[in-house]
Formats: sequence, C-alpha cells, structure tokens
Amino acid sequence: MTVFVVDSVPQRLRGMLARYCLEIRAGLFVGKIDARLREKLWGHIEHHVSKSGAAVVMWRESSEQGFAMRSIGDDRRMPVFRDGLWMIDEMPF
Repeated sequence: MTVFVVDSVPQRLRGMLARYCLEIRAGLFVGKIDARLREKLWGHIEHHVSKSGAAVVMWRESSEQGFAMRSIGDDRRMPVFRDGLWMIDEMPF
C-alpha cells in the first residue's frame, strides 16, 4: 500500500494521482501500486510542487518499522532517517 499526502499543489497533479489512487480526503491518496509507478508519480510530484506546496509519500518496505517515506516542500515536520528508523523532526519557525 502506498500513501501520498499533498498540500497546495495544482489541481492537475491531484487529478493525475486520482487516476491511480483513491482520494479519501482532500490531498490524501491511498493505493496499491508497484514501485515503478510510485517512483514515476513521485517524479511528477517533485516537478509540480511549488515553493508553497508540500508532499509526502509512504510505502511498505521490509525494514524494522515496515515502511519508508520521502517528502518535499516546506513543512514544520520533516522526516529524518536516523539509525535505521524514520523519525519526525519539527523545525522551529
């Protein structure tokens, strides 16, 4: 299972994600897609996220926590990979 969370992105990007995933809330997409399609969609997200936008993708992976993640854009909470675990580091503004 793959989860995309997008914030302040163009409507065409949300429409493209909706082709492959179910939008269960505004900007929250969930789907069962393979790694190749996930990487292709993430490439589109990276291309379309503007300075004010943000996005996170999470997917199942054989690791201690059972998932991996990536993020892009400005957000107070940034995922950080430390000692083999994903943690959320809160940035002060």
